[in-house]
Formats: sequence, structure tokens, C-alpha cells
Amino acid sequence: MKGQELYKRAKVRIPGGTQLLTKRPELFLPEQWPAYYSRAKGAEVWDLDGKKYIDMSYMGIGACVLGYADPDVNKAVKSAVDDGSMSTLNCPEEVELAELLCDIHPWAQMARYARTGGEAVSVAVRIARAKTKKDKIAFCGYHGWRDWYLAANLSQSDALDGHLMPGLEPAGVPRVLKGTSIPFHYNRIDELKTIVDKNKNELAAIVMEPLRNYQPEPGFLEEVRQVATDTKAMLIFDEVSAGFRLNCGGAHLLYKVVPDIAVFGKAISNGYPMAAVIGTAGVMQAAQDSFISSTYWTERVGPVAALATIRKYQHCRVEKHLVSIGRLVQEGWKSAAGRHNLTVGISGIPPLGHFTFDYPNDLAIRTLFTQEMLSRGFLATNAFYASYAHQEGHVNKYIKAVDEVFGLIAKAIEKNGVEGLLKGPVAHAGFYRLA
Repeated sequence: MKGQELYKRAKVRIPGGTQLLTKRPELFLPEQWPAYYSRAKGAEVWDLDGKKYIDMSYMGIGACVLGYADPDVNKAVKSAVDDGSMSTLNCPEEVELAELLCDIHPWAQMARYARTGGEAVSVAVRIARAKTKKDKIAFCGYHGWRDWYLAANLSQSDALDGHLMPGLEPAGVPRVLKGTSIPFHYNRIDELKTIVDKNKNELAAIVMEPLRNYQPEPGFLEEVRQVATDTKAMLIFDEVSAGFRLNCGGAHLLYKVVPDIAVFGKAISNGYPMAAVIGTAGVMQAAQDSFISSTYWTERVGPVAALATIRKYQHCRVEKHLVSIGRLVQEGWKSAAGRHNLTVGISGIPPLGHFTFDYPNDLAIRTLFTQEMLSRGFLATNAFYASYAHQEGHVNKYIKAVDEVFGLIAKAIEKNGVEGLLKGPVAHAGFYRLA
């Protein structure tokens, strides 16, 4: 397999083998995952051996919501490239995009840009600290790789384990940041209030996803908003994952809870690097009190891709399709599990669905699932991120394969033979240092 051969070379030259932890083959199917693609179109991906797969997993780690190589977005980007993607002058599209984002989110008046979700959240945190002249951050959920976030694991090594990815190491994060980022769990307003009681006059911001795996309990988001207001902390909604999937805009619009700052990435530009930080004028102006600046935040492709992507969302009501396809997949998981008496937990909003095998050897079972689905022509793990390119035909083929594989897994569990069916090592969970 050419992909695995290239990955062996990559680990010699690239620490960890990949630029993104979530794309490591060891997280999917060690020694067997295709690892690299030659081309991608719609919901399909071709590996370096020319084999085609239907991507029923992460769709570019949630970035390609319209599907791979969307023709409308690509057309706009190609035009921008031909007209020059960089200049000494600024591109006019950045103003147009700021106006569009603020029109969609009437509570916001200003925008700043970055090119990745993690750096955009860090920009938001910097702005909040500049505005409040305070240091500490209360947060829940996953918010990237930057020092402000990983500092939580300086206080206790497992502080981030309940926030999407366990085992994240804070090596290289200055120890003086210990105690500056404090986690609480989603729907646990009591935990947030305890943080506030202990750090009332030091809290710069509350950073959280408005939703991810679970719906907010009645009143939860409203209480978080009130806590932020009472403590004069900035409420930052990280919409990098949920944004533009349930509606055309931030998911927080559905709950009518207004933050001080909202952050977008992934879905806003369909695979082209782009991220946005929007907020109220009084808060965003604090960006001028700090140094927040980067050459490539001014290139043209990102804003052009975002404009084309968002306009397609508006024109095609993409979110309706994402919810519909996501529900079909989750219903398919549930039905297949029931037919084969498998104990499977299903969670996540329809466009970002997940399932778990609720058994002691769940990692081995998940590895077997990925192995068997790959042999049937699917990139698959225990998650499905819906795209506009996914059609019912894709889902029907996928669920048929899921049913077959769930049946195989059920028999293997009954005979205590899951590990014996694996053709390679068990997949990793979370952060592992690779040799």
C-alpha cells in the first residue's frame, strides 16, 4: 500500500507523522489506513493506489461541509488566484465578509480574521484579556493546541480528558500559566459557579461551544450568559465545529443567547483556510490595545472561499440537508445495533454524529469496525460528519455495510474473538507519542 509506505517515510521527517493529530493513521487503523489521498470529489476520496472510497467519516475533519472540491467554491477561488491572492494592498472581500457575518449575526458589529480555528479562538481569548485586563479563563469543550488551553493540564494532567481528546500533554507550555485556564463540564452550571466563586475578580472570559455532543439543558446557556454578565467576563462561543451546520450561522442563534464574541472556522470556507472572530464593537475594539496581526490573515483565497460557501448555504438551505442525512445515519446505526443485539451509544447533533461500542474492549471493536468498513470501500470510524455531497444512496450503501459489520462484530464478541480478527494493531485513543 503506497499510503503506508509514504507514512513510514513521513515519520522519519515529520514529528508525529502528520500535521494534524486527528489525521494520524494510528487513530483509525494502524498499518492499514490509506493515510494519503490523490484526489477527492463530492463524498468520494481516491488513495495513492487509485482505490476509491466513500467518506463516511470526518469529511476533511469537518471542514468540507459542501463536499470535496465543491464547484461553486472552487470557481470563486480560482478567479481569486488568477486575480492575485496577495498584494501590498488589502483585498476588498474581507470587508464584504465582515458585513455578511454581521448581517447574519445582528448582535455583532465587527470582525477579525485568522486562518485556523485554534488560532482564531486564541485571538478571541487575547481580545477578552485585553478588554477585561484579567487573565483567567473558564472553559468547557475542546479549543485547540495553544498555550492558554493546554495550561489546564498543568494543574492536573487529566483536566482536559473530558473535553473531546484525552491525554493532551502540556510539555512546552510555561508553568507560570498554571491555574490560568480552568475547565468545567457542559450542562454543569454548578461547576462554572464554583470557578467564579474562587476566581470572581480574575475571570477574563468563559469559552465554550454552545453545543456539541449534547443539547443544552433548559436555562443552561442563559445562566452562563448571566454569570458572564455578572462577573464582567467575556462570553466566547466557539462555533468552529457546530457553526453553519444546524442553521446558516452560529448555532447559538437557535437558542437566542448572545455572546460577546463568536469564533468560526471549518464550515465557513469548505476546506480552504479561513476563520473569523466576530463580536460587539465595544469588545472587538480591544484588539487595538494588543498586537494581533499576521501577513497571511490578509490573503484573498480565504475570504473569497468563505463568501462563496456562505452564499451557497443561504441559497441551497444546506443545513436542512445536513440534518436529514445525519438523522438517517444515526437511525441506521441504532437499527443495525438493535438487529444484532449490540450495546451501542449514539450521541451528537445530526450533522456531527458519534457512536460508541459500550464494551471493555471498545477500542479493539472500533478498530475491527474500521477495518471491515475499509474493505467494503468506506472511510469509516465511530463518527459521521454530514456534508451536502452525501446523498441517500451513499447512506443506504453505508448502512447496508454497517449492518454486515455489526453482525460480524456481534458474533466476534459472543466468541470473545474480536482481537483475533484484527489484521494489525489496535487503534490509539487520544494523544500518543510516536516513535
